[in-house]
Amino acid sequence: MFTHFRSQIEKMELIPASKGAFEVTINGQTIYSKLDTGVFPVSDEMIKQMEAMN
Repeated sequence: MFTHFRSQIEKMELIPASKGAFEVTINGQTIYSKLDTGVFPVSDEMIKQMEAMN
């Protein structure tokens, strides 16, 4: 997943959380929340969402 956007990612940050939180936010927009879905994201689906943002 990370090599797919290697030339476009300026900063990647991991922020520790509790209670099973796993959220992916791009430019202030949350594109995935494990708290909402209850499951971890599928990489291919995440890539498609990121591509749609370009």
